[in-house]
Amino acid sequence: MTMSAIAKSLASLLLITCSLSLLFISVSADSFYQNFYVTWGGQRPRVLQDGDLLTLSLDSVSGSGFQSINEYLFAEIDMQIKLVPGNSAGTVTSFYLSSQGQFHDEIDFEFLGNLSGDPYTLHTNVFCQGKGNREQQFYLWFDPTADFHNYTILWNPQLILFLVDGIPIREFKILESNGIPYPKGQAMRVYSSLWNADDWATRGGLVKTDWSQAPFTASYKGFRASGCVWLSGNSNCSDVNSTWLWQQQLDYAGQGQMQWVRSNYMTYNYCTDFERFPQGFPPECYLSLDN
Repeated sequence: MTMSAIAKSLASLLLITCSLSLLFISVSADSFYQNFYVTWGGQRPRVLQDGDLLTLSLDSVSGSGFQSINEYLFAEIDMQIKLVPGNSAGTVTSFYLSSQGQFHDEIDFEFLGNLSGDPYTLHTNVFCQGKGNREQQFYLWFDPTADFHNYTILWNPQLILFLVDGIPIREFKILESNGIPYPKGQAMRVYSSLWNADDWATRGGLVKTDWSQAPFTASYKGFRASGCVWLSGNSNCSDVNSTWLWQQQLDYAGQGQMQWVRSNYMTYNYCTDFERFPQGFPPECYLSLDN
């Protein structure tokens, strides 16, 4: 199957029908000023092109980051990102949803830098009530530094989907009836950061950051969020009768597309790491497509 055929098939798969409530909103990709604020990094983050473009930079002194103004309880979050080019070994560019506190929930995209010419590693993870350890990693089937590509987190009451340019790469289903926690009760903000992690990021920390290549810069545009916003400490999201919240799932074709990615580009899966889990894998590995 060609990449264009995959994209067309998935586009028909993920058509969204939204039943709107007062707390259900769609944010257009019009301005980072309206949707985000810088959280750290001094002058390293820059908002350009009248708010349409945001860049983060990392040098030997500090990295940088930003977060969304809104919190969401179930949402589809899109961001177009162009990653650090050249020798980016030791750097990590992150894009994720997270709540706060010791028992926080979190849904992660992390892009682990590389030596020039080597592929980026896309690291994914899901935290529920403060517990993660659900890492899966992939190589990308394109150069993520040459142009912008779209990265999507779809989070609804039934499942979490990670998508790259509209193609699903990972699914994490709700399996609470089997005693497996699922992130559904804590509102989360969107976060992104660019930081130095040369103690672990590239080949387990064997390759260090080459600071002669600094500053390292990642670029962002095209942010979109559709979902329920957490307002003044409460939301009616759990009571919203929204077909969007409940009907977005992978059908047979979508599952096949995801398995194509996983068969050809997956480089690590916690659900097959016998050394890490000698007494048996976490229960979701046996019960869902997260395997």
